[in-house]
Amino acid sequence: MKRNARIAALIVLVIAVFGWKPFSARRDLTGLLVDDYSGFETGVRRQSNGIYRVRALTRMPGVEPAMVRWWFAEYMQTTEHYKRWHPTAHIWMDWENKVPGEVVGASHLVHEYIGPDLSKLRIQFIPPEELLGELGDRADLWVICARAGMLEMPFNVATMCHLVRDMGWGSEMRSVFWMGDVSKRDGNDTVFSIEGLVGNTALARMVALDETAAVDLMTHAIQEMGYLADFLPELYAAETVASQGPTEDQRR
Repeated sequence: MKRNARIAALIVLVIAVFGWKPFSARRDLTGLLVDDYSGFETGVRRQSNGIYRVRALTRMPGVEPAMVRWWFAEYMQTTEHYKRWHPTAHIWMDWENKVPGEVVGASHLVHEYIGPDLSKLRIQFIPPEELLGELGDRADLWVICARAGMLEMPFNVATMCHLVRDMGWGSEMRSVFWMGDVSKRDGNDTVFSIEGLVGNTALARMVALDETAAVDLMTHAIQEMGYLADFLPELYAAETVASQGPTEDQRR
């Protein structure tokens, strides 16, 4: 009896730490890198390890992947720019470690409403390969990935990617968030911590994360990327023409 009790306790401990499938991937990439549509393009799902996987598909007529890169890496510099991206939810922004024309290595510091609550976040952009593995050289695809955490405390609480693929008529953006992917940070580095060890247990994720928060994040992504799709082609055309200076006909 004691032996059975110990085995049962061990099973409960393993499930509490690792989830129902101890050897499953930390971040489920199913359907994310396929060319065809998957059965899960928009919605929220709880992984067996307790992480909430949040997906949103945004159709962007007239938008090229290069335009989205330009928005993140070159154009978006001020709070007014940021507010245009979501007029009611975006409140304030700044950059940390930002190099003109680049986004990997920079951190986007933001105040924004996700659902009814104001979130103060530090979104650190990282090489996509860190989360997705080797992507190869695809001219029709632009990818941006990040670790998202609390602005006022040194902890990341999620990882995320936006994948923008050229569809001919415009682009489609697949957005994915893994809520509950916890790490402590020291500057741009992630470091070992007791908080990260505990926070990444299935039990902690089950307690700390609920479906409402996941749905709020999905809704926010749908809204802000919808706004971006609406104004980006016109903005890109106006700003890139202005940066090139007057045409030969205009100089005459």
